[in-house]
Amino acid sequence: MDYPLLKSLHIIFVVTWFAGLFYIVRLFIYHSETLEMPEPEKGILQKQFTKMERLLWNVITQPSMLFTVIVGPWLAMEIGYFKSFEALIVNPWLVVKLVFVFILIAYHLSCHVIYVQLQRGEIRYSSNQLRMWNEVATLLLVAIVFLVVYKDSISAIKGLIGFIGFAVVLFLLIKLAKRLREN
Repeated sequence: MDYPLLKSLHIIFVVTWFAGLFYIVRLFIYHSETLEMPEPEKGILQKQFTKMERLLWNVITQPSMLFTVIVGPWLAMEIGYFKSFEALIVNPWLVVKLVFVFILIAYHLSCHVIYVQLQRGEIRYSSNQLRMWNEVATLLLVAIVFLVVYKDSISAIKGLIGFIGFAVVLFLLIKLAKRLREN
């Protein structure tokens, strides 16, 4: 198949998958905040968030993940990364990227669990817990993009230090935003 077409499709599906993951957790946050609201506002908003979550999850997020998981390996096979074990050894960045992709799939599946709970009317997480959870996707996005762009030109130690530094700054910003919301 045409390599530029596969690469384009892969990028499009990755972007829409992440967009869906970022927005679905924002909806989870707003949905959880309805617990503190009086009726009838609470019931109206919970019904609306349930509908929005269902459409986003089933029309954008789930299909995007599925197509990413199909097109990604197809693209890797076209490039020749899966022809032999040696091809993976000379491309260790790809192995690390695949580890992050499996973590991303686990994150996606955990979001699905939260989605199912909310569809049943079960709100088990606070908006603050969900805000922190939302940043996990950001960390995974940063790790995956840097791995793909830099490949072997970035040392593992520099990458790890940068990733941890980014995570610390991100979580400090979350705490700052929480304080600002409370004041």
